[in-house]
Amino acid sequence: MLKRARAIVSIVTCALVTFYFIDFAELSPRPLGWLTRIQLLPALLAGSALVIVIAWVVLTLAVGRVYCSGICPMGIFQDVVAWISRRAGKRKRYRYRPPRVYTRGIALIVPALLFFLGYPLLLGLVDPYSAYGRMTTALFRPLYLAGNNLLEMIFSSFNNHAFYRVGIFVHDPFSLGIALLTLAGIGVLAWRGGRTWCNTLCPVGAFLGLLGRWSLFKIRLDAGKCTRCGACAAKCKAGCISSKDKSVDSSRCVACFNCLDACRFNAIGFTPAVGRRSRGSVDASRRQFLLASATIPAALASRPLERLAGTGNRRKASPVLPPGAVSREHLSRHCTSCHLCVSKCPSRVLKPAFMEYGLAGMMQPVVHYERGFCNYNCTVCGEVCPNGAIRALTTEQKQMTRIGRVVFTEELCIVITDGTSCGACSEHCPTQAVTMVPREGGLTSPRVDPSICVGCGGCEYICPVRPRRAIHVEGLPVQSERAAFKEEDEKEIVIDDFGF
Repeated sequence: MLKRARAIVSIVTCALVTFYFIDFAELSPRPLGWLTRIQLLPALLAGSALVIVIAWVVLTLAVGRVYCSGICPMGIFQDVVAWISRRAGKRKRYRYRPPRVYTRGIALIVPALLFFLGYPLLLGLVDPYSAYGRMTTALFRPLYLAGNNLLEMIFSSFNNHAFYRVGIFVHDPFSLGIALLTLAGIGVLAWRGGRTWCNTLCPVGAFLGLLGRWSLFKIRLDAGKCTRCGACAAKCKAGCISSKDKSVDSSRCVACFNCLDACRFNAIGFTPAVGRRSRGSVDASRRQFLLASATIPAALASRPLERLAGTGNRRKASPVLPPGAVSREHLSRHCTSCHLCVSKCPSRVLKPAFMEYGLAGMMQPVVHYERGFCNYNCTVCGEVCPNGAIRALTTEQKQMTRIGRVVFTEELCIVITDGTSCGACSEHCPTQAVTMVPREGGLTSPRVDPSICVGCGGCEYICPVRPRRAIHVEGLPVQSERAAFKEEDEKEIVIDDFGF
């Protein structure tokens, strides 16, 4: 019953999270976003979701790593790959693997240390939820869009327009490459050894493993009944059951419960951990892990990482932060590059950064206006962000938030260079930060007021000048509130004759 319940929860969770990422037609209800907000690392970085972190800590101390088996989408993805591998050829038998204590210590300590030093890239790479989000956005979503377009073509041939065609494009080649490497690397490990990645390189798995060692309920072997047949170890995808020693490494057990129905002698069960703890390799591995956790930060803290990285994001063109990101520092401290905002952006102006923010901010969301502009009334990115990296704004707050400032290069404008009328930038400005003023010859040219500009990019997107646009938006290091509109005094006009 435990195994079936876990399998049902896992399948439903992974399916809903995946659909939430790939859904372009907004068919999934907004409350479905709570599945992303209960992921451990996003909840920890959000700050306001500490109650979720505490709940996971308490639950892990009670029943072990159920988060890894039923909630983490990357863990469930590995289970799917392992399930396929077991049915693709001869039935696979897992075996006990000694714990890689120092590797797990490095996987936990190094990304966390680099994150606190201002370099979140590594933490974003190894965070299981964020890694799965990048895979879904860069790989699974285009396949889903292609399937939609295929259905649109088929249904349209019968004069049925239930589907509509959507554009398919690659947000960023670098992020696509990272997603492919993640899929290949974790997929191969899962195909060959089940949950190898979870118990080797995953920082969330390493953290929960520390708690799982002292959980109240855990998988236990009855030494009196165990015959060392190895049936339970053959089904343990975490490789944590040692038939030879009649022991279970609870720090690596992911509570999948696959082993419970394998034993013919009822020698294994999910029971309260009472009595004396088994000694031997498990206690030794615990001491080694704690030793690694204590020594690695001291060694790394002595390295001047800021100097090694150089100038970082000092670039001539200031990147535009998503609305609600507050500042570059705030985004860096909270974002793990899960790309949910990139996937959900209806205007397609968010894309993964390459070097716009420097090395420390690779793959975090940045605003580009090649394919559209930030809708004046849209607040989607802040609503879906599970980390608090992009704060949720009301429509009124969004309309008052400056994410950039408009810059006009007069010598590039076609009104000046070609002597032709345009005015497209002014027509697409929602705040009248761009207005047209008279010039010689009966033409009008743009005049900008950066104080009331919100940086939506409507002017930049519509500007016909190529390759360098005559009007563009420069980002702000810290987002602020725009100035209020200047309201002209109303004058009462009295018409004492026919209006014409």
